[in-house]
Amino acid sequence: MYTHQRFPAVGALAAAFLLAASATAAAAVAPSTKAPLPRCAERDLSLKVTAVPTPDVLSLRFTNHGRQACVVDRIPTVTFGDLDGAARPNPPADSGPYRVAAGASAYATVRTVLAPPTPADVRVVRDIGVAADPAHRGVRITAAALGLPKGVRVYDPVTTLWQPKAP
Repeated sequence: MYTHQRFPAVGALAAAFLLAASATAAAAVAPSTKAPLPRCAERDLSLKVTAVPTPDVLSLRFTNHGRQACVVDRIPTVTFGDLDGAARPNPPADSGPYRVAAGASAYATVRTVLAPPTPADVRVVRDIGVAADPAHRGVRITAAALGLPKGVRVYDPVTTLWQPKAP
């Protein structure tokens, strides 16, 4: 009988030690940052694209009409008619989250013709696609709606990252 009383005490001591050790380990691996923000719902965003007076440059703006801050990819998604690919970020950057507060806007600039190409290298498209995030469907905007009746000229297009103020 004496041994039966000893083992429960040893077992309780071992269990307490394991609980303390696991709590310490959990605290060591628990992230110290806040939970990540949700991805912006496309229905909460509005997009505006305008041609600026500088040739071959477009200005992008999206506004978060949602009730809370959210994130989109920091690289705008801009495609050109039926051409393959999208505008690449300049300076080069990897995808990552860009936070936008409720009611706030973000801005980017797209240069559709980067270097002086030969006339044969330039393509002309009748519409562009713009999305605040690559997971979004985005909007298609005609060249005519941008005030470019001859089309949007495209050669090695680049985009800035989203930023909080218009450039």
